[in-house]
Amino acid sequence: MRLKAARLVGTLPHVTSLALLLLTAAPQAQLNVYFQSTLADAGYQQKVFAQVASRWSMPAAKDAPPVGEKTVVQVLIDGNGKVLSAAVSMQSGSAKWDAAALAAVKRAAPFPPLPKSLGATSLEFHVHVTRG
Repeated sequence: MRLKAARLVGTLPHVTSLALLLLTAAPQAQLNVYFQSTLADAGYQQKVFAQVASRWSMPAAKDAPPVGEKTVVQVLIDGNGKVLSAAVSMQSGSAKWDAAALAAVKRAAPFPPLPKSLGATSLEFHVHVTRG
């Protein structure tokens, strides 16, 4: 399945990727959400991104991975937004960072129901949390 990136930058009419630099005291994290290429609904992408970003909780500095390392959480939701599966598919080198990324996804659930325009009963997306 092909995924495409989505970035939230101001008020873009067509969202192609969603990213947020989560600024706190060191360390820093950058959150990106990548959606399957068949999802063209920018508003839906922004809602999912915002839900996950608002649930991210930074681990202690001692538990952060090296700068540039990232965790990838692979998520599958059903048509009603219920998480069918969520798992760390790429580890950052820090078990606590990885657990925080997975926890953000789980706390963000359930997600909004899938847009009718998608014409699918499920949606896959990936959440990347990179140490800045």
